[in-house]
Amino acid sequence: MIRTGVIDSLNLSSSDLESLFFDEDNYIIEPIKGLGVFKPERWKSAFKKPLTQNIIEAKILHTSTGLELPIKRYSIPKDKQTLEFAGLHGYNDKSNTLKELLQSLKGQIQDKSLTRLDIAIDFKEKIPIRVIKHIRKVRQKLFSWYNSTYFKTERENKKNYHINILLYDKGIKENLNDDVSRLEFSFGGSYFRGKYKIKDLPLLYAKMEKTIKRFTGLNIEIERL
Repeated sequence: MIRTGVIDSLNLSSSDLESLFFDEDNYIIEPIKGLGVFKPERWKSAFKKPLTQNIIEAKILHTSTGLELPIKRYSIPKDKQTLEFAGLHGYNDKSNTLKELLQSLKGQIQDKSLTRLDIAIDFKEKIPIRVIKHIRKVRQKLFSWYNSTYFKTERENKKNYHINILLYDKGIKENLNDDVSRLEFSFGGSYFRGKYKIKDLPLLYAKMEKTIKRFTGLNIEIERL
């Protein structure tokens, strides 16, 4: 049986990201952290998470369709901004609007660097025990953070910049009437090693599918953007 995986979050990085959003009729960029500006509560209100110390510049991209997206500049590398598309595969109107925005920018972002991809696999029932056992052969330690459970190695710290594996109840998170359990693979910067751009996504699908199968035993086909 082949299960479907979907891209739920996508981060892209470039030194000229803001040039995509000069159209003032459709976009407004709100400074949050930078020279003479520091509004951490505004950031937390928008994204439900605090500004971390390694974010040296932060802005919120507002779109005419009502979206708010984070634009971040990390301490390493200082010369690039990161734009985050989080929640591309939810069960709500916001996800559809976010996907429409990404599709509208597709021709302009092909040469932007990929820094993170989250692949979600949803189960309309509980995640099979055999899948959990397969993951725990190599990720033995469980770590709970808010409503999510992370699979960690014994020597792994809180963050894994290569691959994070987690599960959570998507039904509860989005107040759905149906039970939906989500298994998520978050592929970070070291997985891409700085050499993949958005235009290279077709090369990455098979690579990620093999990685997920190695950890879970599941045959996965990732939906193409």
